[in-house]
Amino acid sequence: MNIKKQGLGQATGKIILMGEHAVVYGEPAIAFPFQATEITAVFTLAKTMQIDCAYFTGLLEDVPQELANIKEVVQQTLHFLKEDTFKGTLTLTSTIPAERGMGSSAATAVAIVRSLFDYFDYAYTYQELFELVSLSEKIAHGNPSGIDAAATSGADPLFFTRGFPPTHFSMNLSNAYLVVADTGIKGQTREAVKDIAQLAQNNPTAIAETMKQLGSFTKEAKQAILQDDKQKLGQLMTLAQEQLQQLSVSNDMLDRLVALSLEHGALGAKLTGGGRGGCMIALTDNKKTAQTIAQTLEENGAVATWIQSLEVKK
Repeated sequence: MNIKKQGLGQATGKIILMGEHAVVYGEPAIAFPFQATEITAVFTLAKTMQIDCAYFTGLLEDVPQELANIKEVVQQTLHFLKEDTFKGTLTLTSTIPAERGMGSSAATAVAIVRSLFDYFDYAYTYQELFELVSLSEKIAHGNPSGIDAAATSGADPLFFTRGFPPTHFSMNLSNAYLVVADTGIKGQTREAVKDIAQLAQNNPTAIAETMKQLGSFTKEAKQAILQDDKQKLGQLMTLAQEQLQQLSVSNDMLDRLVALSLEHGALGAKLTGGGRGGCMIALTDNKKTAQTIAQTLEENGAVATWIQSLEVKK
């Protein structure tokens, strides 16, 4: 195993287009890498094992509980490489907003694993990367679907069902733009997943029906994308939002931004990711409308917006 002077690992953010929460219950989801946000991890030799990132700088063993997933993925990856006692500094630089449903925790893990594999010049398989990232995600989110790990580590949109390999396809819509808006409120994925599990325990039939409905919307959305039917895709996004509201994973801010998007010409709009904060998305059929919506959302509380074309295969 050759050792380099430094190891470099990168990953992007992700956007879930359809299927969040339902994916935990065996239904499909559609997600894609969000190229506008990214993270880079650089690993270099040092006398102690250290982390240097926006939230913490110091010894790995001293990381706060909220960064326990980082500690786990470093230790597990070094163990996998049979380098448990190796020491180095891991420097993380990210433009992915944390706790916003953009997959920041998974992207961080992907970048870290890749940087360590690169440092030790290890030719990894996708499955090896995925399994190590999944260990980290269990600490971050409790019962993760695996979609973040898959979406932040690839380059293409994917159709994902838990327990099965993700299938990639072209997001080849014509004249389609996605507005992504950050509410500025930390998403609460772990709490939302836990609360839905409680709802499912109390009323299994109703929750199973809701999840089945969300899964159906996701399958229809894939067909709409393949058929370049933006109107249908937009309708399905809005219908999914209504179901997510019933599951109590939306909130007033998300609802307001969704409503404003629809009022200003969006074909459809919904939350994306864990909900109760985080981000929302809106679909448009031209860039001007997307820009108008983005500006309107920022004027009404969104702390940041991005516009991504869905025409080009990502």
